[in-house]
Amino acid sequence: MKKIQMVDLKGQYEGIKEEVNSSISEVLETSAFINGPYVREFQKDLESYLDVKHVIPCANGTDALQICMMGLGLKPGDEVITADFTFAATVEVIGLLNLTPVLVDVEPDSFNIDPKAIEKAITPKTKAIVPVHLFGQCANMDAIMEIADKHNLYVIEDNAQAIGANYTFENGDKKKAGTIGHVASTSFFPSKNLGCYGDGGAIFTNDDDLAHIIRGMVNHGMYKRYYHDVVGVNSRLDSIQAAVLKAKLPNLDAYNTKRKEAASKYNRAFKDQANIVTPQMPKGCGDICVDCDCHVFHQYTLRILNEKRDSLVQHLNDNGVPCGVYYPVPLHLQKAYKDERYNEADFPVTNQLVKEVISLPMHTELDDEQIDFITNLVIDFVNNPS
Repeated sequence: MKKIQMVDLKGQYEGIKEEVNSSISEVLETSAFINGPYVREFQKDLESYLDVKHVIPCANGTDALQICMMGLGLKPGDEVITADFTFAATVEVIGLLNLTPVLVDVEPDSFNIDPKAIEKAITPKTKAIVPVHLFGQCANMDAIMEIADKHNLYVIEDNAQAIGANYTFENGDKKKAGTIGHVASTSFFPSKNLGCYGDGGAIFTNDDDLAHIIRGMVNHGMYKRYYHDVVGVNSRLDSIQAAVLKAKLPNLDAYNTKRKEAASKYNRAFKDQANIVTPQMPKGCGDICVDCDCHVFHQYTLRILNEKRDSLVQHLNDNGVPCGVYYPVPLHLQKAYKDERYNEADFPVTNQLVKEVISLPMHTELDDEQIDFITNLVIDFVNNPS
């Protein structure tokens, strides 16, 4: 059996090596390292793939989130509601802009922000909602958009973990994750479903005016060189990363299918295990999700119910199986984001999840032998009475 990795970027690279190397060589030959042709070509390709009017590439996913908020004109003191159970970048940018983060609980099955908690948290100072499409599955955008329309709020989708996922509305219509709210951000960090070989990110919107503002913001507020019309930042996707992403994008659906196939094998192995809760599938998908793109499994995350999560992490590592705990500490308990406004009684789900979740290896190169080894280790350990 080949070595098990949390993410096998080298194995994936081998399948596109010729095209990637050729594209990078072309960038080196032309020396168009910033805002070169590959950036523009990738932008257009991604707009077509997502069926969105505007893709604005930038330097990383965290910048993308920050620039979304800047572009919407949010002001210090404005409240922004987001999930307590997610990576810190989501709340980090709210703090950097002197906005007021309002953290709320998540749903126990999808791990995504709870619309009921959003509604409860709205005040006259609330200006935006940031749903995070966690682990590859969309938040409940029907409910979130309804709440936003009712209260005249912006919706900024954090799509760093769900690029390529489809959201099916209650009326049957479908849209790609990141194209539903007013604006969205994504990350092209190497381990993402669509990852480059360094840092990268992008912003999506169908709003022409907002897109124009943001295009200036990512480039020092310039629309014409040395003329600064808005306050901006230096956040540009470099041409080498764009070349890598342009080579990978045509493979994204195939990559996501491989992830879903691996998730389906995990699900079958863990089915009917009393102390193991497998990821919830969106409505209409049943227990296995292969033929649609409603969940693209950036992570495959279990809940371990019998208080063995931490010892399972050690057991897997001792046997050569990497794993992750995303996330071990709720944002409302992080030193940087503690606030007397928060009441522990408002976070029952998040406080439970941080004790139970474990993410297993998930990538495009997993094979049956590896999955069998991993699942047998997990089942035997969790069911061991000692």
